[in-house]
Amino acid sequence: MSTVDAIRAEWTKLRTVVSTPWLVLTAVAAIVGIGAAVTAARDTRGCPTPSTCFEDLPKLSVTGAQYGQIAVVVLAVLILSDEYGTRSITASLAAVPRRWMLYLSKIAVLTAVVAVAGSIGVLASLFVARRILPGNGFNTVNGYRELSLGDEPTLRAVYGTVLYLALVALLSYGVTAVLRDTAGSIATMLVLLYAAPILTRVIDDPVWLRRIDRMSPMSAGLKIQATTALESLSIGPWQGLGVLALWAAGALLAGLLALHLRDA
Repeated sequence: MSTVDAIRAEWTKLRTVVSTPWLVLTAVAAIVGIGAAVTAARDTRGCPTPSTCFEDLPKLSVTGAQYGQIAVVVLAVLILSDEYGTRSITASLAAVPRRWMLYLSKIAVLTAVVAVAGSIGVLASLFVARRILPGNGFNTVNGYRELSLGDEPTLRAVYGTVLYLALVALLSYGVTAVLRDTAGSIATMLVLLYAAPILTRVIDDPVWLRRIDRMSPMSAGLKIQATTALESLSIGPWQGLGVLALWAAGALLAGLLALHLRDA
């Protein structure tokens, strides 16, 4: 079987699973809905003056990605764990004997689906924020620029968030390839993503707070959304996304080794 045929087969398998459209819709709905709720809750009334609110508006508009990523994690886990759970992985490996090809074909399909869903969710969030924020005082009269993809920082926050979601999916997939268990993989991913924000609430040492913020896949990766006060960040936007990319690359490599060295 060629690589193209393997990718087509994986796409057919993914789109015919009942949970796939629901998870994609959940991811998009969470990104848009939570982003809209957070945006609607912000206004200039609590600021010294309407023009001195220091809200990062592009980041605010895509806040929902922090929660929509949970559906992305589940989707990425199920694309592989379901086959191990039903033992259909043996049939997949019989059809595609080159294990690396099967592994990469799943990655290609997963990345494409998450990129499309993420793009729809993030762009819709930006559209909704453009409608909400001016009515909350974040308008040109008070000195705020309208959210626009023509603005480089806003564009970076938008497509950077899509890249973030894709990398989270790849990290989840790699973890699943190692653990081969749905519940264990999801639990591991939730710990990896959300442990750092919890730890920062109970740790007082500023050195360790900075280290955790710089090394955590979610905390570091989401720096790509920041467009203001970049000098105060523990790590730059692209460097933070690079940390997440290293986590994903390490997990994918470990997963590929596990697939080759362990029995299916």
